[in-house]
Amino acid sequence: MSALDEIKMFEFAGSQIRTFYIDGESWWVATDVARALGLSNSRAMVGRLRDNQKGVRLIDTLGGRQESTTVNESGLYSAILRSDSPRAIDFQIWVTDTVLPAIRKTGTYAVEQSPELQIANALVLASSMIAAKDAQIGALTPRADAWDELASASGDYEVADAAKILARAGVETGQARLFKQLAELAWIHRGAQGKWKAYQSSVDAGYLAEKPMSHYHPKSGELVLDPPQVRVTVRGLERLRVRLGTLQLVS
Repeated sequence: MSALDEIKMFEFAGSQIRTFYIDGESWWVATDVARALGLSNSRAMVGRLRDNQKGVRLIDTLGGRQESTTVNESGLYSAILRSDSPRAIDFQIWVTDTVLPAIRKTGTYAVEQSPELQIANALVLASSMIAAKDAQIGALTPRADAWDELASASGDYEVADAAKILARAGVETGQARLFKQLAELAWIHRGAQGKWKAYQSSVDAGYLAEKPMSHYHPKSGELVLDPPQVRVTVRGLERLRVRLGTLQLVS
């Protein structure tokens, strides 16, 4: 990879986004884009793009130089437009308002557009995204009616059960994915034993609770204290529904 193709790192919602440039054109590592959009399958995202919007490039990783699928700026916008992820709009705004201006400021991205063309492209992109989100909201409205019943109980839930409740309310998640989302929201972190542990701030906010756990040693019979179990409160469920953006509510 030449100096012109040097990787530049940006951060979006706690995720590292790698970009580099070929012949003055910005390219993005597909797995990073998918992660930023909250998508678990980057192959499906790339598979919907045209051949001239994607490619393969050797990228330096912790495991050495490896082939990685990449998308150019056109492919990036196509991926955003096709995504029904709640993060899509925020990601698009971040790209256009933060990343591309930073690229142009450093002089590494030299392709210039007239103000008229920039405005036209922005209007087309905004109109397409608004139409997609309106369709999504219409499809999810019936699920909102059932939410009060789903989250009306008191107490707290295991993360697996919380994920099921959120999924029934229209949030695309599961147990493993919800743990990851909680970490991205800075509600939980890995403790000393590698187990998930709630941040005190999320407990104080009433979003999470921790249930003491223990077991008896099979040989000595002594009681052994285990890391506490992270649990999601009803208040936490409602906050997650809003933060994950599935029902497009305002927090």
